[in-house]
Amino acid sequence: MKDLLRTADLTPGDLERVLDLAAAYKRHPHRQRTLLAGETVVLYFNKPSTRTRISFETAVARLGAVPIGVGPSDLQLGRGETIEDTARVMSRYARAFVIRTFSDDDVARFANNATIPVINALTDQHHPCQSLADLMTLRERMGRLSGLRVAYVGDGNNVAHSLLEAGALAGLDVRCGSPAGYQPDPEVVARAQAIAAETGGKVTVTADPVEAVKGCHAVYTDVWLSMGHAESERAERLKVFAPYQVNDALLAHADRDVLFMHCLPDHRGEEVTAEVVDGVRSIVFDQAENRLHTAAAILETLLSGELKGTAARR
Repeated sequence: MKDLLRTADLTPGDLERVLDLAAAYKRHPHRQRTLLAGETVVLYFNKPSTRTRISFETAVARLGAVPIGVGPSDLQLGRGETIEDTARVMSRYARAFVIRTFSDDDVARFANNATIPVINALTDQHHPCQSLADLMTLRERMGRLSGLRVAYVGDGNNVAHSLLEAGALAGLDVRCGSPAGYQPDPEVVARAQAIAAETGGKVTVTADPVEAVKGCHAVYTDVWLSMGHAESERAERLKVFAPYQVNDALLAHADRDVLFMHCLPDHRGEEVTAEVVDGVRSIVFDQAENRLHTAAAILETLLSGELKGTAARR
């Protein structure tokens, strides 16, 4: 497996390997300080970023390499050079390429023409790095993944997609509560359900937020207006998603010791109340920290060729 473009590119064994290695990096952050000594890793950001950019730049530095952060105005992509040519050139310079952009097709084109690992650091459809940090955090806090029930409530976006795939790989009972017209991509749901059928997990999509969170060990949400959405959509989205706000009343239907999760940044008073995100049940900053440790694990496992990958990404 050369690239990580979506969480479902991994096998269950790959997922376990990445999580185990991320835990090792958390215990010993500089355990591989010379792994990439003298090398560079290019990080291309076509969208704003806090956690993704800083976590990957830090991980690259801790592995001994120099992170080179670039944007659209820094490369000739903005002046007509093709994605294919850029990928071929980058492969001559760097050991890996981390990309955060809009189109999944653009990332696939880059990966198909690069000879170095390409890591999807967020696209419109997927956020695999976030989902790995999410599962790492759940495993830390709960002591296990097997048998956990996790609900995602709100917009069926890229974070929801990757969580469904990650949960399926880990054999979780993972649910998505989203209103009609804002539910996850049927292709993603079908693929996650197919994986779950093999791992003993379960993937469910419902329009009822109460049904989604009922008895769950963790409840997850994301902003209602993501990057790429027009500001003119705000009023309509606030109205549609209001019943999906994660608040004390909704969490009352979950497990008594329910954990709250969010990929951040959050909009307090919209998708989640301040009482919940700032409360004792919240593990959002553990998730944020674990983005660093999973980034290091992703880089090491891809560069060392340790991951088997599904047939689609071998």
